[in-house]
Amino acid sequence: MFDAIIVGAGFSGAVLAERLASAGKSVLVVERRRTIGGNCHDERDAAGILVHTYGPHLFHTDDEEVFQYLSRFTRWDPYQHHVEAVIDGKAVPLPFSFDTLHEVFPESMAARIEEKLLARFDYDTKVPILELKKTPDPDLHRLADFVYEKIFLHYTMKQWGKKPEEIDGTVTARVPVYIGRDRRYFQDRFQGVPTAGYTKLFETMLGHPNIHLLLNTSAHDVITLKDDGTIDAFGAPFAGKVIYTGMLDELFGYAHGELPYRSVRMDFETVPLGGCETYQSAPTVNYPCNYDFTRITEFRQIHPCPQAKNVTTILREYPQPYERGKNTAYYPVFTDEAKKAHEAYLEDAKKYKTLHLVGRLAEYRYYDMDDAVRRALDLFHERF
Repeated sequence: MFDAIIVGAGFSGAVLAERLASAGKSVLVVERRRTIGGNCHDERDAAGILVHTYGPHLFHTDDEEVFQYLSRFTRWDPYQHHVEAVIDGKAVPLPFSFDTLHEVFPESMAARIEEKLLARFDYDTKVPILELKKTPDPDLHRLADFVYEKIFLHYTMKQWGKKPEEIDGTVTARVPVYIGRDRRYFQDRFQGVPTAGYTKLFETMLGHPNIHLLLNTSAHDVITLKDDGTIDAFGAPFAGKVIYTGMLDELFGYAHGELPYRSVRMDFETVPLGGCETYQSAPTVNYPCNYDFTRITEFRQIHPCPQAKNVTTILREYPQPYERGKNTAYYPVFTDEAKKAHEAYLEDAKKYKTLHLVGRLAEYRYYDMDDAVRRALDLFHERF
């Protein structure tokens, strides 16, 4: 019936579905949730405010091809994301920049540290905090210790349930010291949010007549991996492509154990503004210390909502261990043991010549949205 079956209706699956459908192929997209868009799903709440169901998603990329491709399916509202962190009771800009430096250190010390940073690192670059901790200069080492303790350490331990040294460098590199005064959280060329929201973007992308969508359906309800290297679909041999974007350990029945993930409890609350324009001073405010949640996001600062009078909707995020069947897997945890298990699953996958793995869960990699789109476009060009 179909030329391809795609498991998952997030960015990875939707991009490949659209590309194959536009090439004349008949595609079945299988999604276990009742909604499309994966973790980028959004919807309007009772107050009429557009909220991101699985946490804030702010699109940013330097990849013009990715931006132009997605622009076929949405208009964009220009949006520059700003983040602050509460340090010793004071909200200061993130990432930690020269502006932050001058807000938390005495002026003479801040000026001296700024001069030393410029002598050692290029302007408009980001230095991972663990790299900065290795510097022998006492002032820079003091800065590194401050940022490490006040911003990085406790936030990271809450987010990952581990010490920073136990986390893969690709994750810790995401918390840098910024050599400059740009207060934006991202410095990419293309930044914005879909004008009508992410869900509408996905509806447009998956609206091709060659795409058939099956929601509230598990991969195992549709496909069966057989011991001889073939795949059945709906109980019959299937010769087409199978593109899988879900959890790899689940696909193979946890034969090599469960891959570890972190989850997040999302607590939304609509609160009165009490005559104020906003609930907080930035769209997202991080709470590295003294709180069991990591951050608060205020969505009407991302998507203005004039019709919501005197109220705003906020989201508090509480990181927690992932438990199969109880919550959502958000972030792969990159440990040596996990890498070995993942490699074993990849070896199992090689047995199936028509099976293609793509996306954060299937590849067990930390992809941003633009990374996921880029990877899906590349896979289409290389394999299909």
